[in-house]
Amino acid sequence: MARLFGTDGVRGLANVELTPELALSVAASAARVLAAHDRSHRPVAVVGRDPRASGEMLEAAVVAGLASAGADVVRLGVLPTPAVAHLVGELSADLGVMISASHNPMPDNGIKLFGDGGHKLPDGIEDEIEAALANTGTRPTGAEIGRVSEAGDAVDRYVEHLQAACPRSLSGLRVVVDCAHGAASAAAPLAYRKAGADVVALHAEPDGININDGCGSTHPERLRAAVVEHGADLGIAHDGDADRCLAVDANGELVDGDQIMAVLALAMAESGELTDNTLVATVMSNLGLHLAMRENGVILRTTAVGDRYVLEELRAGGYALGGEQSGHVVLPGYATTGDGLLTALRLMDRVVATGKPLAELAGVMRRLPQVLVNVRVADKAAVAASPVVRDAVDAVSAELGEQGRVLLRPSGTEQLVRVMVEAPAEETAQAAADRLAGVVATAS
Repeated sequence: MARLFGTDGVRGLANVELTPELALSVAASAARVLAAHDRSHRPVAVVGRDPRASGEMLEAAVVAGLASAGADVVRLGVLPTPAVAHLVGELSADLGVMISASHNPMPDNGIKLFGDGGHKLPDGIEDEIEAALANTGTRPTGAEIGRVSEAGDAVDRYVEHLQAACPRSLSGLRVVVDCAHGAASAAAPLAYRKAGADVVALHAEPDGININDGCGSTHPERLRAAVVEHGADLGIAHDGDADRCLAVDANGELVDGDQIMAVLALAMAESGELTDNTLVATVMSNLGLHLAMRENGVILRTTAVGDRYVLEELRAGGYALGGEQSGHVVLPGYATTGDGLLTALRLMDRVVATGKPLAELAGVMRRLPQVLVNVRVADKAAVAASPVVRDAVDAVSAELGEQGRVLLRPSGTEQLVRVMVEAPAEETAQAAADRLAGVVATAS
């Protein structure tokens, strides 16, 4: 049977795959497992959600599950995922639950869990929670049943934390922020205005149905046009739960997560904040990021795809900056998980500190054309072991030299092999990817 927890919690079509019954069971099991690890006190859990309609139903189930297992619950309401992670620590909670499917379409939903200090739960604890789903044990009664309260100041607490992390005034900066009709619809405009920026809020009127619908970080087209229309210095695009941030320069050109990391890495290297002069990114980050960091004396460490692996590497090495091309950027000195609002504030801070437009700052990195071809195969393990495939990859890599890159990555869930090629020219990358895809298709 497939593992219940994926790389980012439990996900599925709400009320079909992710049912209220499952949400209640996961929450109750999590409370029981964490209580078993520390019997010194009654567990406390904080619960937040994004504004999608199914979140109301799932929140009720999660709260009921936690209280039924004897945990006290603090409902945080609608707010970003990184706010939930932060408030786990600030409120001395044992568990944080975020109900969100991030950038996924509205019908989907998910449950993300955070443990002590706001860190994502280790795989081992998730496995314990999954194993304990079928064993409800003895339920508490009377005064031992968990109590439920509200934190009406959750958004304000989170914004105050962001202000402390980015104290420089952004006065004089005009920014358009696309909130994706999501969890940051209140928090992002408030945070940027309190920092001193002139803010134009876009897609900040969630109705439970419109989250991520043609807007936000997955659809930045309207933001690009709005930045030019309003004569803004830059634009910021968040996803549904605001753990991501993409940007748009004053010309309406997209600035992706790799470019944002490049800007922040050089700023932090300059200020002495970049631990061991090292940036952490995944293998899917553009070769342009590798070249830019090498030219500026920054070490780039790569991980498997997924923010979980970036976080593991950051914690293992004590590094200060990491992230993904998608705009999921982690600054461990200020947050335990990706925080789109924090990322945006640090990026705007760099614009103000240098007096340079975002286009010039992002120009430190040139994105190389990147072509990705998915090849359906009979046996992805056979492809990985094939000497013919290995020789073909070596040949293309040699042809491209240091100005290109080849990556073959088996899918984690399907019989697919993803062929990714980067090269100075789009045609070169496409031709190489097609050639390798042909070899892969015949090798399984």
